[in-house]
Order: sequence, then C-alpha cells, then structure tokens
Amino acid sequence: MKIKSILLGMGLAVSLVACAPKDADIQKEINEKLGDTPEVQVTVHEGVATIVGTCDDDAFKKNIERSVKAVKGVKSVVNNCQFPEPNVEPAAAAVIINSDSDLDKSVGNVIKGYDGVSATVVGGVVTLSGEIKRSELQPLIQSIQELNPQKVDNKLTIK
Repeated sequence: MKIKSILLGMGLAVSLVACAPKDADIQKEINEKLGDTPEVQVTVHEGVATIVGTCDDDAFKKNIERSVKAVKGVKSVVNNCQFPEPNVEPAAAAVIINSDSDLDKSVGNVIKGYDGVSATVVGGVVTLSGEIKRSELQPLIQSIQELNPQKVDNKLTIK
C-alpha cells in the first residue's frame, strides 16, 4: 500500500510538471500578445519573463508588464524597459568678456610695467600700440589674454 501511495504521488507530480506550460509556449503567447510593440522584447526562462526595450512613458511600461503577467505560466516579471533619453546637446562653456571700463582699468595696470606700450579698449577689443622688446611681447600678450577681452589687436613694433 505504501508503494502504491508513493507511485501515485510521483505520477501526480510528473503529470503536473508535464502540464505546466513550457517557456517556449509562454514566450510564443507573449509575442503574439505584444506583436504590435516591436520596441519591446520579452524572454522567458523557467517561467520568469524579462522585458527589455524602450517604453515611451510609465503608463506604457506598466501596461506591457500587466499584459505579460496575464499570460498563463508566467510566474514573475522583470521589467527592464528603459525610457529613451532626450537628445540634449551639452551646453557650451560660457565665455566671460569683461566690460570696457573694467577691461580698460585692468589693461592699464598690466601695461604699466612695459615702457613705450599703450592700449585702448573699444567694444571688448584691446588694441596694443607702441614699441616693445621681443622678450617682453609674449608675457604681455598672455597677461592681456587672461583679462578675457573679446579680442587682442597687436599693433606693437618690436625694437
């Protein structure tokens, strides 16, 4: 009698496992249900359905998940559906151009150390004129550039 009970129990377990839908059948039914949504794909492994792809919004994502959960044989759903990222270009770094009056004061302080050099500032453009030694030219231009003018117009004569 004991052996019959064990055999009967094993037979019942085998028949339940045999009746459970196979992953391929579950996936086929899901694919038929979601046929009009090519942006979403679903894979099934041991009854667990995994959703991947892009969803337009949260409501769409939840509807897809509900549809997949409703398929017979789906034990659980992993929803990895992503929202598309907006096409945003990175903002260009802001260029700071000092006002003419601030620039004029700063340029005046810089050129004090260079005999024979004068400067004017109009519309953010610094115009350098006069005479300068070759060895002093690069440090002067660099110092002026650090003041963030719109442009440096070099009309200096090298002596």
